[in-house]
Amino acid sequence: MPLAAATDHLTRAGLNLIQQALSIYDADLRLAVCNRPFQTMFGLPERLVSPGARFDETVRWLAAHGEYGEVEDIDGFVRDRVEAARAFMPHYMERRRSNGRTISVEGSPLPEGGWVTVYTDITAAKRQETLLRARSEELSDQLLSHTEELTRTNRRLEATIGQLEEAKRQLTEMEARIRLTTEMTPAHIARLDTDGVYTYTNRRLSSVMPGRRSDVVGLCYLDVMGEVTGARLRPAFEAALAGEASVLEYDDAGSGRRIRTAFTPDRADPEGPITGVYLLSTDMTEEAQTRAALAQTHKRELAAQLTSGLAHDFANLLTIILGLQGRLEKMPLPHGAHELTSATRMAARRGGTLLDKIARMSGPRDIKAGPVVLRDFLDSFAPLARAALTPEITLTIDNRIAPPALMLDAGSLQDSLLNLVLNARDAIGNRPGRIEITLRSQQDTWLEIAVQDTGPGFSDIALEKATAPFFTTKGDEGSGLGLSMVYDLTKLAGGKVALANAPAGGAVVTLRLPLRPAKAEARPMLVLLVDDDAELRAGVRDLLIGLGHQVIEAASAEEALTLAEIPGIDWVLSDLRLGEMDGLDLLSGLATRHPGLRLALMTSAPESDARRRAAAARWPVLSKPVDAPHLLYLLSIEDAA
Repeated sequence: MPLAAATDHLTRAGLNLIQQALSIYDADLRLAVCNRPFQTMFGLPERLVSPGARFDETVRWLAAHGEYGEVEDIDGFVRDRVEAARAFMPHYMERRRSNGRTISVEGSPLPEGGWVTVYTDITAAKRQETLLRARSEELSDQLLSHTEELTRTNRRLEATIGQLEEAKRQLTEMEARIRLTTEMTPAHIARLDTDGVYTYTNRRLSSVMPGRRSDVVGLCYLDVMGEVTGARLRPAFEAALAGEASVLEYDDAGSGRRIRTAFTPDRADPEGPITGVYLLSTDMTEEAQTRAALAQTHKRELAAQLTSGLAHDFANLLTIILGLQGRLEKMPLPHGAHELTSATRMAARRGGTLLDKIARMSGPRDIKAGPVVLRDFLDSFAPLARAALTPEITLTIDNRIAPPALMLDAGSLQDSLLNLVLNARDAIGNRPGRIEITLRSQQDTWLEIAVQDTGPGFSDIALEKATAPFFTTKGDEGSGLGLSMVYDLTKLAGGKVALANAPAGGAVVTLRLPLRPAKAEARPMLVLLVDDDAELRAGVRDLLIGLGHQVIEAASAEEALTLAEIPGIDWVLSDLRLGEMDGLDLLSGLATRHPGLRLALMTSAPESDARRRAAAARWPVLSKPVDAPHLLYLLSIEDAA
C-alpha cells in the first residue's frame, strides 16, 4: 500500500474510534472528512457522509427528519444556516435533540477556509445535574445554578483554549515559513527602529555585502555600514522616518559592490506614527556592469554615426589636398617652397592616420570574454611591453590573483595595458624609471589592474580630462586617443577607469574589471587525442598535460576507434581531416557506440568550409593553432553542457 494511502487509512480508523462525532467541511461547503459516529449519531444516509456531500443537503435532510424540532419553512431554515456557515465564527453550544438526548456542538474555523465541528453526547452529564438538583436538599437553588453555569463555562473555556492553542500553532508555523522564505531570498531584508538600530534581519547582509557581519540585531546601521556608506544611507533613512519611501543605488565602500536599497516607512497603523524603517538591499553589481557596457556601446554607435559622414568628407578633402600638393611639387617653385609643400603633405597624411584611429575607436567592437590563464597571458605580454621600453626603464608585474583563469577579452586587455605602458614610458622620458603593473582582487568582485610609473604624474587638468577623446599633453606628437581607447574598452567590459597620482610621485591608472573566475574541469580527464601530424599532436598533448589531464594519442581514425574501447576515456579531441575516415565520420561513429563521451574537433579550415560547418552543428570546433585558453574555454563549455 502506498504511504499516502496507508496514512489516510490509519487516520480514518483512528477517527472512527473517537466517541465524539466529527465533521470537516471545506470553503466550498462540501464535506471533506467525517468519522463513523457522525453518521450513527444523526442516522445520516451514506451519500451525506461521503466526501463532497453538500452542507445544504445535509441540513435539509436533518431538518426534514426532525433533528431541529418542528421547522415550518425548511427552505428559509436551510438558507439561514448556509449563510451562517459562510461567515463561520468559532462557537460552543448545547442543544437538546428531538429524540430527547442532549449534545454539545463545538465549531472552529480552519485557516484555509471551511471549519471543523465536534459533537459530544452529554446526556449522561445533564441527567446527573438534574438528579443532583432533585435529590439534594442541602444545596440551594442558587448554588446548583452556579454549578451548572460553571460546568458550561468550563466546557466553553476548554473549547476556547483548544482554539487558542491551534491558532498559536498556526502562527508559529507561519512565522517559521516567513523566516525560512526571507532567509532564502537573495537580498538583505531588515528593519530599523527610529534610532537606526536593527530590530530584525534575515541574516543575508554578508552575502549581499561581503565583509559585513550577518547577525546585526541590536546594532546601529551606522556602525555596521561604516562611515562612508553610513553617511550615504543617512538622508534616505531620515526621509523614510518622515514618511517618504525611496530607493537608493550606491557603491558600497567596504565590499566594492553596487547596492540598491529600498527604504519603506513602518507604521503599525496607517494613520499612526512611524515606528521604524524596512530595508531591502540587493546586489546590483552585475546589472550595473552590464548597464555600463550597454551604455558605452550606445555611445560608440552614436559616435560612429556622427563621425562617419564627417570622416568621409574629411578623407575626400585630404585626398584633394595630397593631389594638389603632388602637382605643386612638380612645378618650378621658389626657394623654400618645397619644404612647405612637404610639411603640408605630412600633415595631411597625419590627418589620414587620425581618421583611421577615429574609425577604430568609434567603429563596432565586440567584447568577447573567454577563459584566460593569467600566468600565460602575462608571460606573453611582458616581452611585448619590454620591447617598447628603453633599457633605463624597468617593468615589473605582480600578480596577486588566486584563480588561475578568468573570463576576459584577452585582446582588449592587451591593447589597454600596452597603451598604458607606452603612456608611462613617454611620461618618464629619457630618464631612468620604473613601471609597475599590479593585479589584485577587491572583495572577489573586481579585478583591479594598477599601472604605476615614476614620471611626473598627472596635472590637475589631465586628471579631469585625460580620458576624453583628443586630449593630450604630448603636443603634436600625441593623438589624444590612447587613454580614451583604454576607457572605452574597459567600459565595454563593464568596468571602470580611475586616474590618480601616487603619494611618492608618478601616475597611477587603475582598471577595474568584473572578476569572473573561469569554470574548468575540476578532476583530471583521460583525453583521446587524434591527429595524423605527429608534431601538431605533440603540441596539443603538452597543452592538455599542462592543464592537468592525461592523454592517449592516435594517429588515425581507425586507431582511435580501437583505443576508444579503453575504459575511463572522458573526452575525444580529433582533427577534422584525417584521411579516408575524417574526424566528422570518427565522431559520428563514437557518438553512436559511446554516447557518454565528450567529443570535439580541431581544424585549420576556414569557417566557410562546408565540412567544418557540418561538424560545428553537432560538436565544438577549435581553430588551429590551438592554445591553452581555447582548450580551457572548450572545457568550460563542456562543463556547462
